[in-house]
Amino acid sequence: MKKGCKEKCAVILGAAVAAGAAYQAYRKIRNAHHNLTSRSGEELLGKKPGEDVWDSYPRPHMRRESFISLNGQWKLNGKDILVPFPPQALLSGYRGRVGTRLAYSRTFVRPAVRKGERILLHFGAVDQVAEVFLNGRCVGKHEGGYLPFCFDVTRYLKPGENCLLVKVKDTLSPRYPYGKQRRRRGGMWYTPVSGIWQSVWLECVPNVYMKKLEVKTDGYRVSVTVENSVWCDLSVGENLCGEEDPISVTIALHDGSSCTFQGRGNRAEIDMTQVRLADGSFYEPVLWTPENPYLYQMTVTLGKDRVSSYFGLRTVEVMEVDGVPRVCLNGEPIFLNGVLDQGYFCDGIYLPAREEEFEQDILRMKDLGINMLRKHMKVEPECFYYYCDKHGMLVMQDMVNSGVYSWIRDTALPTLGVFQKWDGRFWGSRKRREFFVEHMKETQSHLMNHPSVIAYTIFNEGWGQFESAAMYWRAKCVDDTRLYDSASGWFVQNRSDFDSQHIYFHSLKLPEVLEKPVLVSECGGYTWAVPGHFYTKYAKYGYGKCRDRQELTNRVKELYEGTILPGVSRGVCGCVYTQLSDVEDETNGFYTYDRKVCKVDPGVMREIAARLKAAVALRKEGEN
Repeated sequence: MKKGCKEKCAVILGAAVAAGAAYQAYRKIRNAHHNLTSRSGEELLGKKPGEDVWDSYPRPHMRRESFISLNGQWKLNGKDILVPFPPQALLSGYRGRVGTRLAYSRTFVRPAVRKGERILLHFGAVDQVAEVFLNGRCVGKHEGGYLPFCFDVTRYLKPGENCLLVKVKDTLSPRYPYGKQRRRRGGMWYTPVSGIWQSVWLECVPNVYMKKLEVKTDGYRVSVTVENSVWCDLSVGENLCGEEDPISVTIALHDGSSCTFQGRGNRAEIDMTQVRLADGSFYEPVLWTPENPYLYQMTVTLGKDRVSSYFGLRTVEVMEVDGVPRVCLNGEPIFLNGVLDQGYFCDGIYLPAREEEFEQDILRMKDLGINMLRKHMKVEPECFYYYCDKHGMLVMQDMVNSGVYSWIRDTALPTLGVFQKWDGRFWGSRKRREFFVEHMKETQSHLMNHPSVIAYTIFNEGWGQFESAAMYWRAKCVDDTRLYDSASGWFVQNRSDFDSQHIYFHSLKLPEVLEKPVLVSECGGYTWAVPGHFYTKYAKYGYGKCRDRQELTNRVKELYEGTILPGVSRGVCGCVYTQLSDVEDETNGFYTYDRKVCKVDPGVMREIAARLKAAVALRKEGEN
């Protein structure tokens, strides 16, 4: 090689090495962050690690007396970890490397059981593929990282101490739902979670027990259906697979009395208006509303199995009010005054330090006049939905996205209005599409009993979108008591209950002829990084920088006064502001990431909420 060529190669190689080093330095600087902690997190970190972490009954809508929490100290790949926090979270206490293969282990003593009882092992959620072993024997396998699963482990247990092993594979495969996780976080993408991130627990049940309890309400009518599991123990000569016992449902009424209904087989149909009281009069049911979120407590019995549950009476539908399509709750128009809720926490990532922090988030938003949370790209532990039921917070639940995301195809070009994606059946692999459909149905089934859940988002901004019209009809067939936004933001096809728009970079478009209510399903996102309360040291992400609380409040007020309020008379049914709290790079929340500072003026926010409510009420009066 000639001398000149060697020199050029050396220069090119040197430049490449320098560029690589510069890039790595940039990555380190960009990822530099503060270790924020919430007040609850500080309390937990100050305690000696024990078993009293996330120790409430994990399934509020189907409670039994037997409950043994397996949360607490485990081993992950040989190092200590506090379950149920994911290993990437500060609160987990895990100090090892988090790879794609994780092996969790712990021991526990077999609970005492009576003859004719089974023992179930429950997992709230494990991301992404989990294989469960008990005393060296494989119990079962589960795929997907957001929904609960359980196994009957009776025959795998032995007297005394038992060894539980959970092998997890998490490659962040886009075949499975993954939400806002990305291996290299930044901007609108967040730190990934792996492995066990919800409660692990045991319970004892009779041989014939209720696997699932489904409660549907339609106005004043209640339908209670159970799916039962019948165990045939032929090893001891018992065949328990006989005729099913009918279920019995006892409901506590708000006047202090109760009534009991016998079902036909595994189903009971109840008309609450036909319940007769002791004086012979008919009962007047109480409807569930955000202002009065009344929950009926009930007990369901099947043979020897008995569970406690609850329900709320409400309807949600689109109705024409004064010639304008409106979202109506219990037949009355309501403005969906919402925020985007990512469900991320500074010290637990996918989980707060304790269950009650979900409740505090709900109460913080209610104090601002917010009546709806759009739960974004994540299915929460069930206590979150119970707190929404309890406090009257409406929920618009996103299906968790799967599939490969492209910023150019799925965000940039549609934002500029130069690209309309065809969402035909061949977007992505067949296995990925089939898994999404199954996961969607399981999500609906999982959240069926919660009156707070009034709507679902099927696809968001094209992420993994395919056959949205067909998915709309599939979802409606599973649950027709909720509304569906089939394509939030753009790429809308011909089936949806909303005209759904994201208006970060362009103005709201109101059609001349309204065929469906207009939902501003994302907007705002103005940023203010509160000193001492933001996560990333250098990177800040959002949609418009503010200097302080006053400027941020003023910009939010201008958005509602200039765009949302004037649109109510022309069909705007709701608005989802981005977002409830800061998340990592994003400093665009109403609260800081550690939930210690409210970044907007609560009085101004409550005034905006009152005006939105009055605007919808005026349209109703106009009808009369």
